[in-house]
Amino acid sequence: MNAAASLPSSLLEQLQTIVGEQRVKTDEDSLKSWGVDWTKHFEPRPSAIVFPGSTEEVQAIVKLANQFNIAITPSGGRTGLSAGAVAANGEIVISLDRMNKVLSFLHADRLVRIQAGVVTEQLQQYAEQQGLYYPVDFAAAGSSQMGGNIGTNAGGIKVIHYGMTREWVLGLTVVTGKGDILRLNKGMVKNATGYALHQLFIGSEGTLGIVTEAEIKLTRQPQDLKVLVLSVPDFAAVMPILHAFQQRIDLTAFEFFNHVALEKVLAHGHAVRPFETESPLYVLLEFEGRFEAVVDDAMQIFEHCMEQGWILDGVMSQSQAQAEALWHLREGISETIAPFTPYKNDISVLITHVPAFIADIDAIVAANYPDFEVCWFGHIGDGNLHLNILKPADLTKDEFFEKCKVVNQFVFETVQKYNGSISAEHGVGMTKKDYLTYTRDPIEIEYMRELKKVFDPNGIMNPGKIFDLS
Repeated sequence: MNAAASLPSSLLEQLQTIVGEQRVKTDEDSLKSWGVDWTKHFEPRPSAIVFPGSTEEVQAIVKLANQFNIAITPSGGRTGLSAGAVAANGEIVISLDRMNKVLSFLHADRLVRIQAGVVTEQLQQYAEQQGLYYPVDFAAAGSSQMGGNIGTNAGGIKVIHYGMTREWVLGLTVVTGKGDILRLNKGMVKNATGYALHQLFIGSEGTLGIVTEAEIKLTRQPQDLKVLVLSVPDFAAVMPILHAFQQRIDLTAFEFFNHVALEKVLAHGHAVRPFETESPLYVLLEFEGRFEAVVDDAMQIFEHCMEQGWILDGVMSQSQAQAEALWHLREGISETIAPFTPYKNDISVLITHVPAFIADIDAIVAANYPDFEVCWFGHIGDGNLHLNILKPADLTKDEFFEKCKVVNQFVFETVQKYNGSISAEHGVGMTKKDYLTYTRDPIEIEYMRELKKVFDPNGIMNPGKIFDLS
């Protein structure tokens, strides 16, 4: 790989002066480790990995990159699935690993100020220590970093009740592509003084600048969470179930997965079948059972849905341990299908359109890949679906992905048909850049290009992600 050999020696020396000699990595193992995310489509080819410890050090690196006209790729926990953190063209990777501190906490405001390298689970645990709660949660919480979550506007399993990362960010410190430090909104809930610039950086995937600090709001801890897993005969039953529960209960999650997903998790050996009844689809829902009347309501709704034939079987958690075990049936899916090198698509439509949308996609996949296993799961309560086509053992990875490319256009044409999004929570990166027009109007994209030129006039910040400049 030895891409570092192409870096001017004076640039390398100045990077070492900024962060320290041991905090600039150019060895092959480091370049491979920090130059990628969870995607497997692109080979990492960064020139160097740099580990700053402060906003000012990030600023100095960005100014140096402008001086030498060399591109930068920001790196967090590298858990994304759109190649947004992949450095494939000799970029300098700025890793936020060292910037992992909780800086301050304002109890009256329920506001915590953190560095961007704080891991999601670290923030969740800190909130719990304060008797509060950070609700944005997903399977990668143990390794994803808040800067990356902000860069992709991460969602996860609680969006139906708590919303996306965007809902919890009240301020940002960023280093723009020009090398300016901006302190945006400063944690205020009410601030009617012009453009909300901090919102521009949420979901920008590091193409405008690098988030170095954030003010994050917290909320009260949920109490007595109950989990229901339901066996469902077909997708036509899912929406009536959601409607029936939402009419009377505030749900904190409403997830689904198909029979293929459940069987893969069970075969992994770390989960127990929740009941004997098998079905094509399963629904997992969660709610706060703080009051007996709410739990009674849930049981009445369950019985009503059984009478209507929408539910074939089900189980409700009776303890925290059982709730966690039931959640594992859903959250263990990504891990257990990983050995099958799945072709993934993270897509979304309005909840109203979900049944018709899934029927259309199933027909497309069945017509093109009748022998491939298809694993569906996702956050049905917010319209976010994860399509996973599993690689047969007799195909190489390259052969498999080449075959799957055929269906990409059909999938995204269907997304466009329902006015949905080609990326619900992992960003665009490089893997979906060519399909951006299925979600965004060309005029919108041109406005985004113009915004990038304002914050990053030399085009050094994560180039080639989301869209090309020309």
